[in-house]
Amino acid sequence: MKFFHLSDLHIGLKLMNRDLREDQEYILRQIVRAVQQEQPDALLIAGDIYDKAVPSAEAVEVFDGFIDRLTEAAPSLTIMAVSGNHDSGPRIDCFRSVLARQRLHMVGMPPVEEDGFIQKVVLTDAFGQVCFYLLPFVRPSMVKQAVGTKEDGSCLSYDETLRRLIGRETIDEKVRNVLVSHQFYLPSGSRAEDVERMDSEIRMAGNIDEVSADVLQVFDYAALGHIHKPMQVCDENHRYCGTPMACSVSEAGQEKGIVMVEMREKGDIRTTVLPLVPLRQIRVIRGSYPEVLEQACEDYVSVILTDKVDLDVIDMQERMRLAYPNLLEIRRETQRRTENTEAADTQLDPFQLCSSFLKDLDDGEKDILRDVINSVLEGR
Repeated sequence: MKFFHLSDLHIGLKLMNRDLREDQEYILRQIVRAVQQEQPDALLIAGDIYDKAVPSAEAVEVFDGFIDRLTEAAPSLTIMAVSGNHDSGPRIDCFRSVLARQRLHMVGMPPVEEDGFIQKVVLTDAFGQVCFYLLPFVRPSMVKQAVGTKEDGSCLSYDETLRRLIGRETIDEKVRNVLVSHQFYLPSGSRAEDVERMDSEIRMAGNIDEVSADVLQVFDYAALGHIHKPMQVCDENHRYCGTPMACSVSEAGQEKGIVMVEMREKGDIRTTVLPLVPLRQIRVIRGSYPEVLEQACEDYVSVILTDKVDLDVIDMQERMRLAYPNLLEIRRETQRRTENTEAADTQLDPFQLCSSFLKDLDDGEKDILRDVINSVLEGR
């Protein structure tokens, strides 16, 4: 069984107000060519199909064209996609049963009732069955009817919620099992603060959405989405594939690709990363004004000027834009820092900022603050 693992397409994304449609379509065409060449049995998209819960007509058109070209490139291909935290679950669920009959499994909502279970798709090859469990992004409040609540009626933690959801499934460990999930899985023994996160990711206040990755061990392969940088959470068979193209300046220089997975008999899994090359790179160029102008290019560029004196150049921005037609921003690197400016430069998350302002919050008030902040972050 051969399948492709993708996630976090973020179709419709704008990078500092720059429309990335041309860049995204360029990458999607590369994926189609890889499908045509490799002829995988399945293609998995582990969430965040769109960048917005209510995608634009143009974004829907791009995804529609992508699916159309995939099915032309490999007529027997089975496509499985789950919603992420950027997507609208009910919208992704639209026509779910009809599309499934065309080997297009679009799963937007997790099981929300007690008698509901994770959507399972079974494919067969020479070695027997491969069971794909399709689990969209889960918030504890969404599935409390299915997994229960704490004794006081409040929602379970993200970790306990995922454990109960997966624990309700009857998973036959004699066959090969694959999970497709969009969640923040934390490698065992790691701290959430130590996981490198990208600027384009929505991060929960207090990291309340972390789930220990040991819950994934029952699956032979976990195709994960949510973290934008490629990352293993247990081993190379339980991993985030990362975004197919950079979504923020913080992803500058990252190598992107498709994870191609080949499953033979139980326990024999081989993974290969098929590189994806963007139409335009995202680059951070640092140097003095003359040095920066010498590196002209058409990539998306964040310029950091290191000049120690103020520049007396009237048309500096115009010259920069001539050298860099896809210039994102120009920043100055501060040379002299006082104790106070260093403290001001420290990056605090919204929860830390609000807590430092409000002061002396008890545990109950902190919980309320986290809920408010996370509701705002998820709704933006």
